[in-house]
Amino acid sequence: MDSLDENLRDWLAADLADIGGTFMPFGKYGPDHYPPHGVPLFDLPLEYLCWFEKKGWPQGRIGELLRVLHQLKTDGCDEIFDRFRRARGGRTSLRER
Repeated sequence: MDSLDENLRDWLAADLADIGGTFMPFGKYGPDHYPPHGVPLFDLPLEYLCWFEKKGWPQGRIGELLRVLHQLKTDGCDEIFDRFRRARGGRTSLRER
Protein backbone atom coordinates (compact mmCIF):
# COMPACT_ATOMS: atom_id res chain seq x y z
CA MET A 1 0.00 0.00 0.00
CA ASP A 2 1.44 3.37 -0.94
CA SER A 3 1.31 6.52 1.16
CA LEU A 4 -1.60 7.96 -0.86
CA ASP A 5 -3.74 4.91 -0.03
CA GLU A 6 -2.73 5.14 3.62
CA ASN A 7 -3.57 8.85 3.74
CA LEU A 8 -6.97 8.22 2.15
CA ARG A 9 -7.66 5.40 4.58
CA ASP A 10 -6.68 7.57 7.56
CA TRP A 11 -8.78 10.48 6.27
CA LEU A 12 -11.85 8.29 5.77
CA ALA A 13 -11.39 6.62 9.16
CA ALA A 14 -11.26 10.04 10.84
CA ASP A 15 -14.39 11.19 8.98
CA LEU A 16 -16.28 8.01 9.90
CA ALA A 17 -15.31 8.37 13.55
CA ASP A 18 -16.48 12.00 13.54
CA ILE A 19 -19.75 11.07 11.81
CA GLY A 20 -20.25 8.35 14.42
CA GLY A 21 -19.89 10.78 17.30
CA THR A 22 -21.62 13.89 15.96
CA PHE A 23 -25.26 14.89 16.33
CA MET A 24 -27.16 17.27 14.07
CA PRO A 25 -26.71 20.61 15.84
CA PHE A 26 -29.55 22.55 14.16
CA GLY A 27 -32.62 22.36 11.94
CA LYS A 28 -35.34 19.76 11.57
CA TYR A 29 -33.21 17.02 13.18
CA GLY A 30 -31.43 19.22 15.73
CA PRO A 31 -31.81 19.31 19.52
CA ASP A 32 -34.88 21.56 19.43
CA HIS A 33 -36.83 18.72 17.79
CA TYR A 34 -34.85 15.70 19.07
CA PRO A 35 -33.60 16.58 22.56
CA PRO A 36 -31.18 16.56 24.15
CA HIS A 37 -28.53 16.36 21.37
CA GLY A 38 -30.32 16.01 18.04
CA VAL A 39 -30.21 13.03 15.69
CA PRO A 40 -26.86 11.27 15.16
CA LEU A 41 -25.56 12.27 11.73
CA PHE A 42 -25.49 8.67 10.52
CA ASP A 43 -29.27 8.38 11.07
CA LEU A 44 -30.18 11.43 9.00
CA PRO A 45 -32.38 10.46 6.05
CA LEU A 46 -30.86 10.62 2.59
CA GLU A 47 -33.65 12.98 1.49
CA TYR A 48 -32.51 15.53 4.09
CA LEU A 49 -28.92 15.26 2.88
CA CYS A 50 -30.12 15.69 -0.72
CA TRP A 51 -31.86 18.90 0.36
CA PHE A 52 -28.52 20.25 1.58
CA GLU A 53 -26.89 19.21 -1.69
CA LYS A 54 -29.45 21.33 -3.58
CA LYS A 55 -29.62 24.29 -1.18
CA GLY A 56 -25.99 24.42 -0.06
CA TRP A 57 -23.90 22.70 2.59
CA PRO A 58 -23.33 24.29 5.99
CA GLN A 59 -19.94 25.89 6.58
CA GLY A 60 -17.18 24.16 8.52
CA ARG A 61 -16.67 20.62 9.69
CA ILE A 62 -20.39 19.82 9.91
CA GLY A 63 -20.74 20.60 6.20
CA GLU A 64 -17.76 18.39 5.36
CA LEU A 65 -19.21 15.50 7.36
CA LEU A 66 -22.66 15.89 5.81
CA ARG A 67 -21.09 15.82 2.32
CA VAL A 68 -19.19 12.62 3.11
CA LEU A 69 -22.31 11.08 4.67
CA HIS A 70 -24.40 12.04 1.63
CA GLN A 71 -21.92 10.40 -0.72
CA LEU A 72 -21.73 7.21 1.35
CA LYS A 73 -25.51 6.89 1.60
CA THR A 74 -25.95 7.71 -2.11
CA ASP A 75 -23.45 4.95 -2.92
CA GLY A 76 -25.46 2.46 -0.82
CA CYS A 77 -22.95 2.23 2.04
CA ASP A 78 -25.35 3.00 4.91
CA GLU A 79 -24.59 -0.36 6.56
CA ILE A 80 -21.11 0.84 7.54
CA PHE A 81 -22.87 2.82 10.29
CA ASP A 82 -24.56 -0.27 11.78
CA ARG A 83 -21.85 -0.67 14.44
CA PHE A 84 -22.57 2.88 15.66
CA ARG A 85 -26.29 2.10 15.70
CA ARG A 86 -25.77 -1.12 17.66
CA ALA A 87 -23.66 0.76 20.20
CA ARG A 88 -26.51 3.28 20.64
CA GLY A 89 -29.23 0.62 20.92
CA GLY A 90 -30.53 0.79 17.35
CA ARG A 91 -31.59 3.26 14.71
CA THR A 92 -32.96 6.61 15.91
CA SER A 93 -36.74 6.88 15.49
CA LEU A 94 -37.54 9.82 13.23
CA ARG A 95 -41.32 9.65 13.68
CA GLU A 96 -43.10 12.90 14.46
CA ARG A 97 -43.25 13.47 18.20
